[in-house]
Amino acid sequence: MNRTADHRRHGSSPGTKGAPGVGSESVPGIEPERLARVVLSRLSEPGDAVIGRWLARLGAPEVLRTIRDGTVPGQPGPDAGRLAGYRARLADLDPVADLERVREAGGRFIIPGDTEWPSQLDDLGESRPIGLWAAGPGSLRLLALRSVAVVGARACTAYGAHVAGELSAQLAERGWVVVSGGAYGIDAAAHRGVLAVGGMTIGVLACGVDVAYPWGNTDLIRRIAAQGLLLSELPPGEHPTRFRFVLRNRVIAALTRGTVVVEAAMRSGALSTARRARDLNRHTMGVAGPVTSELSAGVHALIRGGATLVTDAAEVAELIGAIGDDLAPQRSGPVLQRDLLEPEAALVLEAVPATAEGAPVERLARQSGLPPDEVLHRLYELGSLGYIERHGAHWRLVRRR
Repeated sequence: MNRTADHRRHGSSPGTKGAPGVGSESVPGIEPERLARVVLSRLSEPGDAVIGRWLARLGAPEVLRTIRDGTVPGQPGPDAGRLAGYRARLADLDPVADLERVREAGGRFIIPGDTEWPSQLDDLGESRPIGLWAAGPGSLRLLALRSVAVVGARACTAYGAHVAGELSAQLAERGWVVVSGGAYGIDAAAHRGVLAVGGMTIGVLACGVDVAYPWGNTDLIRRIAAQGLLLSELPPGEHPTRFRFVLRNRVIAALTRGTVVVEAAMRSGALSTARRARDLNRHTMGVAGPVTSELSAGVHALIRGGATLVTDAAEVAELIGAIGDDLAPQRSGPVLQRDLLEPEAALVLEAVPATAEGAPVERLARQSGLPPDEVLHRLYELGSLGYIERHGAHWRLVRRR
């Protein structure tokens, strides 16, 4: 029988003053700060700026005590209604049961100050996560050091899914960790692309890490937990809401070095991730699509607004990677032999007419703007290279089969 059920069996609430961690903020083997942050993660929604302001000046146990007492000394507190809501929810919480539930799912609760905590999340200021529930192997801090977000539309096109999968697989093969939201469409394609090449991927969820959402991605989410890492600000058992999806995006943006939007309509939630990344001074990138596609209109607007156009993993890595170590190859068409000619020789060759009779030196000198002696010298060079031939007093192009 679990702890919550045991409390109820004895007619007491797990959040009363006798409940471990809520009234006393003390449970053997669990730091008071961690226990209090578990409670706060249940008490408030992700990104709660009021709780964030308190935590910036007070320890989490002290924040809990002041909420329970209804006073927040020297702090700009919430209105009476919100404070009453906090206190009402406090009565039903059992942080020890939450920690045990995530432990049984192979997870843990990471808080600021842990060696696994990624310091870049501190850039979120007052909306920094209270803590992160994680499931999967590997250190979050180390994985996030070389990570990039790949996001986009849920109702994506076949083009978008293909690009997201290929791009993410290429990034994984370059040693990058791909972060996305575990949703349908571009998110799922990005995760699958990484998993297909044996890479590492992080799924940031808008629900508890023990909840498979969306249901159709259950197998994918389980694979991410086994091979990569699942993250959430929400405690075990919590389900997503529209508001939580939007708030989840700020964590994706802050956690990574940059965000790539593969496909997005003008009102796509993926654009909020890119805007967050821009506001946090992270790189924002977009993959262009057909100008006739509404699902690329948002990306095109993002690029017009200053995001960098990228077409493959090499270009992404060059932008967010180490200076000098992650350069993308220069793109160019095939180099032809005549491209290697010296400028004067190229001018003379351009002056030779494409006719059977050709032209004399004097006419070629007028056409090229070079002295006749210089033109004659270049004509013999071009003849040696097989471009032209002499026909009496005229020079003409060699006709090739």
